[in-house]
Amino acid sequence: MRLLSVGLLLSSTLLAQEPVAREQLRAVVPPQTAHANRFSSPAVDAGDYVYVSGQGPHRPGGSLPATFDTQVRQALDNVKAIVDAAGLTMDHVVYTQVYLEDMSKYGEMNRVFGEYFTKTPPARAVLGVARIPEPPIQISAVAVRSLADRRAVYPANHKSDESASPGILTHDRLFISSMPGADPVSGKVTDDPAAQVDLALDRMQAVVKAAGLELSHMVFVNPYLTAQIPMRIMNEHYARRFEFGNTPARATIEVSSLPGGAHIEYTGVAVRDLKQRRAVRPKNMPPSPTASPCVFAGDTLYCSAKSGFVPGPHGGVYASTTQHQLRQTMRNQLDNLEEAEMNFDQVVATNVYLDDLSDTQGFDEVYAQYFGPVLPARTTVQQIASAERKPDKDDHYPDLEQVSLIAVRNQPRHPN
Repeated sequence: MRLLSVGLLLSSTLLAQEPVAREQLRAVVPPQTAHANRFSSPAVDAGDYVYVSGQGPHRPGGSLPATFDTQVRQALDNVKAIVDAAGLTMDHVVYTQVYLEDMSKYGEMNRVFGEYFTKTPPARAVLGVARIPEPPIQISAVAVRSLADRRAVYPANHKSDESASPGILTHDRLFISSMPGADPVSGKVTDDPAAQVDLALDRMQAVVKAAGLELSHMVFVNPYLTAQIPMRIMNEHYARRFEFGNTPARATIEVSSLPGGAHIEYTGVAVRDLKQRRAVRPKNMPPSPTASPCVFAGDTLYCSAKSGFVPGPHGGVYASTTQHQLRQTMRNQLDNLEEAEMNFDQVVATNVYLDDLSDTQGFDEVYAQYFGPVLPARTTVQQIASAERKPDKDDHYPDLEQVSLIAVRNQPRHPN
């Protein structure tokens, strides 16, 4: 599996905050839900934000609607049921990720989205993947508790028929829609991979600037790319946009396809107040030009995707099974959490990328051993075709799994 993300960054000091009453994390479980995964919560209420697990198109009783149109509606209805159970509405949703097994269905999906988000639609990323747990669509979401400061952000001369806002500002963060490496006016995709990377970065930066921020405010970035974009080129051009050793956390994910024939897009989260941004880097990791292990946005910790990579002078992935690789992945994430003086009980959401979705059961048996009574929200996909599971000349195996996560300290609830 070609899943690449590493992260390293120098730490700085977060300004002390006044002591306040703290909210405890809690699972959100609707009275009826199609989400029946005992290894995750339908959603986690973390105070200011609610993190919703990836929702498929099945009805609460388990049946599947007959047409793609009604399947999209059901997936959104499942998101809505969870958001409602958290005491919020769809107007509170600030970010969604949509996973499609057939990118030709994009236009139909986009149309249905427009019917559900008629006022100020959330930011959104759409990805074409090889497999999802409940075909043909999966939707995850983030909702903000307070609508007081929620507003859409549009770069100058922005033109789009998307049922998504380029960016959504909240009281403390900016959520950015996926910005593709295509001409923003014509939608044309150049043949030059480097130009595609720069176009995507320019478009992400335009959204950030329209919000009155800079790329230095970014705390997490997802580069999504197809096999047409060489990783070396992407990393070289990406690193030029950030201060060495002070980059956002990152999950770089190769996918099967992207909307509009693009081969790369960037999406992410920025913090509005730089005083609330603090990078976390375990002492055994050198700084990196492309990614930090984790970055705080206030009390929320965004952690880069990790695999079963064993660090060191002869580092690599040595385990041959998904379960054994996952144990090393969680060891790597625990290093990050402990450096932040946190633990797995404070994880509110994870994204899981599997080389083969058929490995889910074995993955879950190990995954479930790491979390406390409030299981994180979770989204699981197989984003590309499976790799050949053979070691190379140095006994390195391909990545069979990868996990990124968000963790939250008990935090004050922002007033409604």
